[in-house]
Parts: sequence; structure tokens; C-alpha cells
Amino acid sequence: MLKSIGIDAGGTLTKMAYFNEHGQLMLESFPSNDLQLVKEWLKQHPNVEEIGLTGGRTEQLREQLETMKSIEYIVEFEATLKGVQYLLVKEGHQIDNAIITNIGTGTSIHYMENGQHVRVGGTGVGGGTLVGLATLLTGHSDFKEITKLASTGVRENIDLLVRDIYQGMDTPIAGDLTASNFGKVGITATTEHPQADVLATVQGLVGEVITTLSIQFAEQKETAYIVYIGSTLTDNEDLQKVIANYTILKKHNPIFLQDRGYAGAVGALLNMNK
Repeated sequence: MLKSIGIDAGGTLTKMAYFNEHGQLMLESFPSNDLQLVKEWLKQHPNVEEIGLTGGRTEQLREQLETMKSIEYIVEFEATLKGVQYLLVKEGHQIDNAIITNIGTGTSIHYMENGQHVRVGGTGVGGGTLVGLATLLTGHSDFKEITKLASTGVRENIDLLVRDIYQGMDTPIAGDLTASNFGKVGITATTEHPQADVLATVQGLVGEVITTLSIQFAEQKETAYIVYIGSTLTDNEDLQKVIANYTILKKHNPIFLQDRGYAGAVGALLNMNK
């Protein structure tokens, strides 16, 4: 019987995790701009007695769920790391230390070692940047539509690559690496580009900034692994490719958890079942 659930009330999505009667982990999500949907879901599941709650919209959700029997708050970073540790084991990864890069609306970067963690940095570049720039540059504001179009786009007419600088010469580093995101536009002064190409370039910028920071922290902490999580990666194979390729190029091991967007919700659930 369902008694406990974990909820991560994020800036864009509110994620939910619970174990069903067979002990299977179940995951659901709702748009955070309509938290009434979470309340309606709970009305349909009256057996729920305890809620583990985390995320930036916790207080807004509390107002919606004020009649629930028991709500226990857990700090977002704590919940996320609990969830990551559980999901790593669940998906067969045996690692003692790693950088954890959580790509949500922005990006938070942590170092995990032997069950402990510390925040080492972050950036305002994340899913919010992807959607924001996409909206400004192309008018597309729906995340699924943006990622679908981006997957068909080509960046080479917009990004300046290393080989573009060293024309006809041997390059000191791989020629297909980005020398300057959007840099070719300033040289060619060409302002008309297919929307798919623009979106692919925005996605490339977001992925490369996040990966570069993650690699720097991985080198600082002398760990081989970087675990990339967050709902921005969900159904976004193109962004995963950008991140994975650059991570591998820099001789680190990228890990993309299957349930990458739900680590916070899973951690909040586990905190109730501790």
C-alpha cells in the first residue's frame, strides 16, 4: 500500500517518486507552473500519509498540500545526492567518488566521495539558458520542440572551429573543437541561419560550458567519473552527445543515469524511508 512519496518541486518540473505495492520505483512529473495537479494526484491516492519534500518551490507546494498529514523537508543538495547514490547502485555503477553535475534550470556541481558530498561550484548556464536563448533567437519556447529541432541542426556555419582559425595548417588541438561559440557569425556577418542550426548551436554552447566546468572540477578532485543528471538531459540525446564527447576527449568517464531527472525526488523518498 502506497504510504510515502518523495517530491522535488523544481523551477520547471515537479518530480515525484514512490515505491508501488511490488516494491518497484515509480516516477512521475508535473509542470511546476501548475502545482494544483500535484494536489489532484494526491486526492486520487488517499493512502499517502507522508511526503518527503525538496526543491526551490517547496513553500509554494506546501501551501497546496497544507492538509496532508506529514510533510518532511530535506535540503535539495542532500536529497539529490541520496538519490544519485541509490540510482548509481540500482543501475549497476560501482564508484566511490565522482563529480555530480546537476543540470536543471541552472547547473550545480558537487563532489561525492564515500557517501559524503560538497558543493564545488556551478553556473547559471543550464536548461533555463537553453530555453531562454532559444526563445529570444528563434521564438521557440517549448523544451521538447527545441530539442527536437536542435537534433536536426548543424553548428558548423555558426560556431568558429579550431580548424577555421588554422586554415591549411596543422592544428595544436583537435580541429573540430569549438574555438568560439557563435564566433563565425561575427566573421561572416551572416545573420540568416536555419532555426534548427541556431538551436543546435545554443545547445552546443550550453553543453560545452557545463562540461568544461565539470572537467575542471574532476581534475581538481582527481576523479575519473562525472555523473550528469537533471531534467534538461531527459529525452535530449543531442545534448548528451555534446557532453559525452567532450568529457571522453578530456579522458574522463561520463555517466548518464537512466532516471537522471528524478534524483531529488528519489532522495526525498528515501529520506522518509530511512
